[in-house]
This record gives sequence, structure tokens and C-alpha cells, in this order.
Amino acid sequence: MSATSSNPTLHLETLPRSLNVLLAVCLLALLAFPFVGTDFYVQMVSRMMILAIFAMSLDLLQGVTGLVSLGHAAYFGVAGYALAFLTPAGEPVSLFTSLPLAVGASALLACVIGFLVVRTQGIYFIMVTMAFAQMVFYLFFDNKALGGSDGIYINFKPDARWVDLENKQVFYYFTLACLIAVYAFLRRLLWSPFGRALAGIRVNEHRMRALGFGTFSHKLAAFTLAGALAGLAGYLWGAQTGYVNPELMGFHMSAHAIMMVILGGMGNFAGAIIGAFSFEYLLHVFKDLPEVAGFNLGKHWQLWMGGFIVALVVFAPRGILGLLVRAMQRNGVKA
Repeated sequence: MSATSSNPTLHLETLPRSLNVLLAVCLLALLAFPFVGTDFYVQMVSRMMILAIFAMSLDLLQGVTGLVSLGHAAYFGVAGYALAFLTPAGEPVSLFTSLPLAVGASALLACVIGFLVVRTQGIYFIMVTMAFAQMVFYLFFDNKALGGSDGIYINFKPDARWVDLENKQVFYYFTLACLIAVYAFLRRLLWSPFGRALAGIRVNEHRMRALGFGTFSHKLAAFTLAGALAGLAGYLWGAQTGYVNPELMGFHMSAHAIMMVILGGMGNFAGAIIGAFSFEYLLHVFKDLPEVAGFNLGKHWQLWMGGFIVALVVFAPRGILGLLVRAMQRNGVKA
């Protein structure tokens, strides 16, 4: 492993102290937001936090391990469907029963698919993950017993006994707690022996294998864990929206997750959070663009989003997080 490519600072695994302070201020803003925001914006920020968990799960694969998956949404959607199937028609299901089962279903699917795909590398890995995800997509899309193309409604949020998740503010704080827990867990994992082995696999898998590391088992464990965390995000998505359909596990959802990770900056899970928030915000901005000279700018939001992502990759390959680090270094802010 070369000194340059394995440098944690260059890969944004470590951040300046000043940027960590800024992230702490953002956390305080999230904690205070429900007291100043309307119900609409509370729900919107809750959705952003759910997508941030989803983006962090992919960053474990893409940013830390170096595995680019085009089928990550399959695990996101499966957990949402698991919640729908577990919820009775006339009453809520227990959070403490349904959450482990839904996350476990996503983890099991990821383990089975991962056992087959992590043996491949490069473009083959990308295409095989997409192929398996499309298989899962069409399994639900073409099967009326699984809801078909219309999807399934979830009439009740899970019952957490002492916590009323039907309350939008309570659900917001529950989602925020999940976001903080996942971030803290992944940051701890990143600097554990297992996490450093994953980083080594990203840089030079052949050398890690020569050093005696079981790269297959490490990649499979990372793939399974990433699927489980994507399942947590999918479960929260289904609980918030009250509806799941096959589009949740489609190619577009996986592509959005990749764009979130790239937008924020790979290698540091804070980047995935920033990317998810930024992606959703830009989505609303581009969709609300006016009509100019008979041309509806908002209708073609994908064009503007794609152009923005391309420009960011060209001029700021380390994403928004990298831009912030560069700006602080340029202004002489101490690490």
C-alpha cells in the first residue's frame, strides 16, 4: 500500500477539529429543529435522516471497502416490505419484534447475495450486484401475492410501548437517535482492526491476502452489515411513509444512494450524511425551477442534478466534505 493512497487524512477518514465542531453544531440544529419547523419540514428532515442512514450503509461498502454496488436498494426495500407483511390489518406491530426481523431479512438477503458476488471484482462486481437487485425487484413487481406493482400500504407505525411513533416529532427524534447510533457505530468500526482491514482491502486486496487476511470473509461481513443497515433505513422509510412499492428496490434508488455518497465525500460517514441532506435539498430546488421561454426547467431536474454531480466530481472529487476541509485549510483554520 502506498503511503499516499492509504493516508487517512487524504481519504477523509480523519477531519480537522474545526470541522468536527461544525458537525456538532449541525447536530444541535437537528435537535432543535422540531421546535421551529412545521410538520411538513419535520417530516422532510426525517426523510433526509433516513436516507442518510441508507447512504452511510453504502459508504461502508463503497468508501471504506472499495466495493461499488448498483443493487444496494434491494436490502432497503426488502426491510420495508418485511414491515408491511408483519403489520396486521387492524393494529400496529411491535417495534421490538418487527425491527429485528426486518433488519435480519435484509442482512440474510445481503449475506446470500454477497456470498456469490464478493468473489468478483471491478465491473463484474458492479454488474452482478445490479443483476441480483433487478431479480429481487421483478420478484415483487410481477407477484400479486407480494403486492405487485401497486405496492402495499402500512396502516400503522410500529408500537414502541412507551413511545408514540405516530407523533411526527417523536418519530423525528427516534430517527435522529438511529442516525446518531449508526454513525457512532460505523466510526468505531472504521478504526477497529476489522475496519482497518477493510481499508487495506480497498487500497490493495492482493497485498492484504498475502499478509494473511481472509479478504473474502471480511468483504462478506462488510456486505452483510451494509445490507442490514440499509434494512434499518428501509424499515424507517416504510414506517414514515406508510407505503412500500418495488421502486424502493429499483436501480434508481441504488443510483441515488451512490450519488449521495459521492456528493458528500467518500470514506467518512459524515460525508454520507451531508450528501444525503444535500441531495434531497437540491432535488427540491431543481424540481421547483420555473418555466423559461416555454421550457420547463423543473421537469428536467435529472439533467441539472446530473450536471451538478459531474461538475463536483471534476472540480471537487472529495465531495462537499472535501470542499469544507479545503476551505478551512485555506483560511488557516487549525486542525
